[in-house]
Amino acid sequence: MPTPASRLQLPPGPWGTLYEGLCAHFSQVDAQQWRSRFERGRVQDASGRPLPMDTPWRVGLEVRYFREVADEPPIVAVETILHADADLVVVDKPHGLPVMPAGRFVRETLLARLMARLRNPALVPLHRIDRATAGLVLFSANPATRAAYQALFREGRIDKTYQALAPALPDLAFPHEHASRLEPGEPFFRMREVAGTPNSLSRIECLERWEGGVWRYCLSPVTGRKHQLRVHMAALGAPILGDDCYPAPGEVAGNLQLLAYQLRFDDPLDGRSRVFTSALQLDRASLRRSEQGLSTPE
Repeated sequence: MPTPASRLQLPPGPWGTLYEGLCAHFSQVDAQQWRSRFERGRVQDASGRPLPMDTPWRVGLEVRYFREVADEPPIVAVETILHADADLVVVDKPHGLPVMPAGRFVRETLLARLMARLRNPALVPLHRIDRATAGLVLFSANPATRAAYQALFREGRIDKTYQALAPALPDLAFPHEHASRLEPGEPFFRMREVAGTPNSLSRIECLERWEGGVWRYCLSPVTGRKHQLRVHMAALGAPILGDDCYPAPGEVAGNLQLLAYQLRFDDPLDGRSRVFTSALQLDRASLRRSEQGLSTPE
């Protein structure tokens, strides 16, 4: 099954044709590569019809295009399907596997793998977790019922629970709520806390206090800002182990010890209570390697 298409709603710009605009908007992609995609029908309208290179650039037009990466690195880790019916698919994603095509990864993504395994090109993720994070991801399998499930996330009618390994916080009273204002930082993929009205809120519990100064935490994001849990834990002085974006001083490289552990919601189709729990566990072996000052194997 082909890899899923990426979508772009055309922004304002001075370009006369779609070809000119895409070359400028994605300057990291060679112009000849864009020409080849047009010639092979790999640039399409929202309905999947191929578009010619001289299509006028029209602000708001939705374009589908297929990303292509030469020598895409394989990802050995395998996902586990926990639930699948006509409307909903629930998957345990391993560390290091992207949910959607991005950067160096197109075929080696959770979406592309599931489309092939389930032979369903209509699959769409209802939410995303970072490539570095492991755990639960929900997919809509049916366009006819998709909006009902998307509303769960948009309206905050789904409870998300994560687990994390991070340094001890002996002076913090639990449960603890951390609220702050998050904005994009430098470089562009990092977030930072700034002064101003909070736009993010996380609830933090301590589940287990391990020897060696590392605790296991339960983290509940009330809001859904990018990297929210990672930034909040770092701001409290307990960066999540293995976090390469917000690391503790001297942190040893390894898998990010953050797990999307549980999702709870009332099913919008029939009202029944649904609870999905990850079968994965945080890597205590990785923790022991970090305590010994050894790098984690790739």
